[in-house]
Amino acid sequence: MNILIVGTGYVGTTTGLIFSEMGHQVTGLDLDKNKIKALKAGRLHFYEPGLEDLLSKHVTAETIKFTKKAKKAIKENDVIFICVGTPKGTDGSADLTYVKNVAESIGKYMNHYKVIVTKSTVPVGTADLVTKWITESQEDPIPFDVVSNPEFLREGSALQDALNPDRIVIGTTGEKARAIMKELYKDFNCPIVETNPKASEMIKYAANSFLAMKISYINELARVCDVLKINVNEVSRGMGLDHRIGPHFLHAGLGYGGSCFPKDVNALIQIAKENETALTILEKVVQVNEALPLTLIEKLKQALGGDLNNKTIAILGLAFKANTDDTRESPSLILIDRLKAEQAKVKVHDPIVKIDGPPEQFPSIEETVAGADALIICTDWEVYKHLDWASLKPLMGQPNIFDGRNMLDKELVEGLGFHYVGVANH
Repeated sequence: MNILIVGTGYVGTTTGLIFSEMGHQVTGLDLDKNKIKALKAGRLHFYEPGLEDLLSKHVTAETIKFTKKAKKAIKENDVIFICVGTPKGTDGSADLTYVKNVAESIGKYMNHYKVIVTKSTVPVGTADLVTKWITESQEDPIPFDVVSNPEFLREGSALQDALNPDRIVIGTTGEKARAIMKELYKDFNCPIVETNPKASEMIKYAANSFLAMKISYINELARVCDVLKINVNEVSRGMGLDHRIGPHFLHAGLGYGGSCFPKDVNALIQIAKENETALTILEKVVQVNEALPLTLIEKLKQALGGDLNNKTIAILGLAFKANTDDTRESPSLILIDRLKAEQAKVKVHDPIVKIDGPPEQFPSIEETVAGADALIICTDWEVYKHLDWASLKPLMGQPNIFDGRNMLDKELVEGLGFHYVGVANH
């Protein structure tokens, strides 16, 4: 099929490359000339393992191309995926400005029947809005169908997730569109959930919110384990072996971040409010998550005499999780802001993420921890797990490690003379 991907960000680029890999002809459309220039040259404008090699392969094979010309791209393609951003609005709801702009362009330029697919994470009822916006923008009535087809990609493992999905959700009331979507996904070996657009849109929010809830649950449980001197990691393992619960998203730490969970949980809470109901469990999920960095700050104060003024704190990890350069809603950034408010001196390191500062970023871990009164591991990069802690200890002003990801061998670092504080890691 001839497929148009509108929006060449994380979701759009990954989606387009997977369809290229499945044998389709793909066009990526974006108004950002810098993104288009990089993609045409086979360069990703974000970090995702394995994806740049796939991009280079299909750019060379000319099975994917990129353009800024909306009119030509819309006319030439039969299936159009909307993959633009839906940022959080001031009230917590999803801002559909970019989706509306795309829908209006489709209505203006479409020349024959097309399937319009919302891949962006959007509120329940957006398919109806997209239908309305396209219809209102048409000069002549041309038939089309709108489909909800949410993505379930995990940053850091998007390529594998896209090639081997757990499920594919197709939400539409049009039989022609349903047949085209099933043909599009015929080579994927996973269950296909066929439903209506509203249920499909809700599935995405419900799934992400449930996973966020698991994270906040184990983090709140960790507070009790901390008081009772119980290793929360052992509790997580014992829980996760129950197949009804599963081990995923039961790792106590600094909480969830990134582009999806914070935005989607808040959007679902807002959807409930707009419909005069409440999701009290999810409201608590947000409260627990927001409190986690502040809890670590209090532990840091206790270890450093109650005052962080003029203390040097090394932050290891800026990305919200390993194997991505995404810092949106990252716990490390919340910690940095709080540390600066406490008048601490902050030094940072990340193997992938680069910032201009402040705070000052150092290229090596040795430079980052030099003179530090404490270091905080904020991102579970594998490189941090295998550091030579014996050689790092003499560089520090005080040997304090705060392991916000419970990734170090506690006995090993304590044996080297470090004061180690994990998350209920007793």
